[in-house]
Amino acid sequence: MKTAVFGGGCFWCTEAIFEMLKGVEKVESGYSGGAAENPSYEKVSSGTTGHAEVIRVTYNPAVISYEDLLTVFFGSHDPTTPNQQGADVGEQYRSVILYESDEDKQIAEKVAKEIQESLKNGTHVVTQILPLGKFFPAESYHQNYFKENAGASYCQLVIEPKIEKVRKRFAELLKQ
Repeated sequence: MKTAVFGGGCFWCTEAIFEMLKGVEKVESGYSGGAAENPSYEKVSSGTTGHAEVIRVTYNPAVISYEDLLTVFFGSHDPTTPNQQGADVGEQYRSVILYESDEDKQIAEKVAKEIQESLKNGTHVVTQILPLGKFFPAESYHQNYFKENAGASYCQLVIEPKIEKVRKRFAELLKQ
C-alpha cells in the first residue's frame, strides 16, 4: 500500500470523490502544508496556520496508479484558481500535491505540465507541488463527512455535483 496527499478545496468534497475509486483502501481528511503544530479546523479555517485542507489516500498501486489518482485530482477541481475552490476562499482551500518521494514529485510535475499544456484559455495551473511535512488528521466529525451527512444542503449542492462529474468522467476508475 502507498499513500498520497492532495488538497483540492474542501476536504469533504475530495474525500467523497477519492473514496469512490477502485484500489483506494482509505481516505482521511486532515491538514498539511503549513507550520502550525496540531492545527484544529477552527485555526485552519481562519487562514492563519499555513495549512491546507487535504486528504491522505491509502491505495493499492497494483490496482490504481499514482498517475491515475492525479488525473482524478486535477479533473475534479479547478487547478487554475489560487486559494479558492468555488465559494471556499483562502489558502486553506488551495490546490496542492504533497509528495512523499522523488518519483511521486516527478509524476506530479509531469501531469501538471500536461494539464497546463491542455489549457487553451490563457489560464495557468497554480497547483503547488511540495514535499509532505506532517499530516494532521482532522477531527472525527470531518471523517466520512459526505457518507454521514449526504442529506445536508452543502452535500447536495456542492459535493453531489462533483461526484456526478467524476462518475461520468472517470467511470473506468470507480469501484463497482
